[in-house]
Amino acid sequence: MLKTFALGGIHPKENKLTAKIPCEYQPLPKEAVVMVSQHIGAPATVVVQKGDEVKTGQIVAKQGGFISSNIHSPVSGVVKKIEPVADAGGVKRNAITIEVTGDDWAEGIDRSENLIEEIKDDAKTIIQKISDAGIVGMGGATFPSHVKLMPPPGKTAKYLVINGVECEPYLTSDHRLMLEKGPEIVVGIEILMVALGVKQAFIGIENNKPDAIKAMKKLTSKKKGIKVIPLKVQYPQGGEKQLIKAILNKEVPSGALPIEVGAVVQNVGTAFAVYEAVQKNKPLIERVVTITGKHLSSPKNLWVRIGTPVSSLIEAAGGLPESTVKIISGGPMMGKAMSNLNAPVTKGTSGILVMAEPDTARKPASECIRCGKCVTVCPMGLQPYALMVYGIKQMYDKLEAGKVMDCIECGSCSYTCPANRELLDYIRLSKSRLGPFIRNRKS
Repeated sequence: MLKTFALGGIHPKENKLTAKIPCEYQPLPKEAVVMVSQHIGAPATVVVQKGDEVKTGQIVAKQGGFISSNIHSPVSGVVKKIEPVADAGGVKRNAITIEVTGDDWAEGIDRSENLIEEIKDDAKTIIQKISDAGIVGMGGATFPSHVKLMPPPGKTAKYLVINGVECEPYLTSDHRLMLEKGPEIVVGIEILMVALGVKQAFIGIENNKPDAIKAMKKLTSKKKGIKVIPLKVQYPQGGEKQLIKAILNKEVPSGALPIEVGAVVQNVGTAFAVYEAVQKNKPLIERVVTITGKHLSSPKNLWVRIGTPVSSLIEAAGGLPESTVKIISGGPMMGKAMSNLNAPVTKGTSGILVMAEPDTARKPASECIRCGKCVTVCPMGLQPYALMVYGIKQMYDKLEAGKVMDCIECGSCSYTCPANRELLDYIRLSKSRLGPFIRNRKS
């Protein structure tokens, strides 16, 4: 029987339209807009000036604190300006705009396709290389990877869990990466095991990717301590706590991190980026992005340099259909609607979803009928119907007691609600308000 997590979950239509489409390389943009903050934590500090010439892979912004990440130029060119630029949601954030003149790489970066399997570096050196290369969680969370590899005092990692689930409908970037860059991912996993000092690693892959399961099993068959775990298809199994429960059968306590049960979770895309950083000295300047949608004429998986405008990816997929009413950065469950198509690809851009009216129209909301479906599907064991009410009434004490901050914003509650209540919308808003409330109380 296939493993999965025990509490809640749903199975939306998968719509993996690009699962069998190999990755292509997107041409370099005329201008690369490099956001200074592409990660959870403090924004990076800009270290270049207007008019500077930069090379591909050169650092342009340094970590702004412990929880922060370096930013590198994805192209060679001239720094045109350093000023706020509208992101995907239309919010202006500081960015470095580089006028592209070519693709002249910084010294010391190995651009060959040769697989380097031997790991020569010790844990400290590996972590430093990952930090220097600006590696972050590639599954969407964008948490600086080097921080995850340094457990706090008193905590010890025992297991490395690799997330190859990609449970969001439509997205296939991780799937294709496992099929096309499997050997590099496996070496990346071994590197992460050295960094953490663990002897066991588990690769979780949902059973709707049988080709990826077969490929990764073959690659790891003679690798000591690495095991592929086929999983039942169940959204949101890509969540850290759900994946740990499915694979290790361990419960991460409320408000705690996976290290509390001895686990560290990394995405397959992160494992690949770690391989390139440690074995090739290559910083994180490109990633695979799925450009998809039922009405697109040519959906694709694209290797894209960070800073490339989203509009050019849509053009590569056949252009924007007239029937388009919404474009989402990410998947349909946890992604965010875009208001600016000229926004650049960032380290966390896993997919761009182009949607037409039938798939986006919200039905009118009605009164809650207390059916309990939202409670049944919540993978965190919360009561979304109640949290929505507490949020509307700004009842912060009840929101905190109801563990609203445990919500992983998977959208299962809204998806299943027969009354079409905007459950996730209000819960997200409540979390954004409760966080400062808690911090002010503590101070």
